[in-house]
Amino acid sequence: MFHSKRYRKKSEVLNVFPAFTDLMANAFMILSLFLLLALLQATELNRKLQSAAPIVIDEKSGNFKFPSGSAELTPQLKGYLNDQVVPTLEKIIQEKEGAIDFIQVIGHTDGQANSRLSNLDQKLEPVAQNKLSVTTLTPGSNADLGLMRALAVIQQLRQGGQFKNIDFRAYSAGQLYDPQGKIAALNRQPDQSRRRIEIRFIPPGKTR
Repeated sequence: MFHSKRYRKKSEVLNVFPAFTDLMANAFMILSLFLLLALLQATELNRKLQSAAPIVIDEKSGNFKFPSGSAELTPQLKGYLNDQVVPTLEKIIQEKEGAIDFIQVIGHTDGQANSRLSNLDQKLEPVAQNKLSVTTLTPGSNADLGLMRALAVIQQLRQGGQFKNIDFRAYSAGQLYDPQGKIAALNRQPDQSRRRIEIRFIPPGKTR
């Protein structure tokens, strides 16, 4: 009788393991389902953005023209941004809802030297916060100038108020890349084909 009770207790202890194994298997299945859903969602977001090609505004097209060494928007460029770029952005944002984390605006310059004394260290943040005009900035390099032009374009795009919930981020590539995205050859001459603004749509999860 004593041996029978002891054997029964051991059996009860051993019977716990199948239940624990079933619990772990169910937990693994649930976790796998969540991972699969997350993967499908990411795939769908990326698919949505496949047709959202970058918007490139270049001087050669006749739609993009800054005064030499300046980030001031000409009336023609303001009109192009308001009449052409804004409606295009609105359409892309509506079609790709949920697939855009933020919008990059990248300023590119040519290789002409810029040797003035920069004041971006003193005034850049107020300009980015729209407390000062971009025209109060003085570039000391092409990297400065590209950033200023990107900020000028963002300020103009935001004027209408329709993008108040959209995160725009200004970047500068200076004179570093040619229109094909390769490192540009050394050239200190004016080159309108290299002076451009790129607007790119960044999906969630990408490196900022």
